[in-house]
Amino acid sequence: MRRRSDSGKEGEVPKADKKPKAPRSAFDKALGLLARREHSQRELRQKLNRGGFARDESTAAVERLGDLGYQDDSRFAEVLVRSRIGQGYGPARIRAELKSQGISDAAIRELLEAADVDWRVLASSQLRRRYGGTSADPAERARRAQFLLRRGFAAATVRGLTHADVDDTDDD
Repeated sequence: MRRRSDSGKEGEVPKADKKPKAPRSAFDKALGLLARREHSQRELRQKLNRGGFARDESTAAVERLGDLGYQDDSRFAEVLVRSRIGQGYGPARIRAELKSQGISDAAIRELLEAADVDWRVLASSQLRRRYGGTSADPAERARRAQFLLRRGFAAATVRGLTHADVDDTDDD
């Protein structure tokens, strides 16, 4: 037996309502976000506020998620540090991203020390991955130095790898 849709065409199955159901509360929305990936408290509150939830409801939801152990800034920061190191970013870039997520300076310092990374080796591998071998051309060395600086490596590390004249503004 064939069904008729609302349009009246035979053999056509009526389409279900494709509109997704909206979360009932800020807690439900935040829990859904955390199911996808780790978020910082600051990031969750911002997303909930942009989603139309009241500030006090957003704050209460994030606090409740923290109390239940679903949200933890230290766990978020550890995951972010491991991820960014794996992507080949340097300590300055990682530090800036953690700071923007509301992680304290002391916690950032501890996380970067605990990561136990040889930043020079990581920077060198990024250079090889991107450019291959060494270059004697000063313009090319400067380009390579800028690449490493943008990725968050210290000027002293960059200078040692590229032999380029770079201002020493950041020491790790």
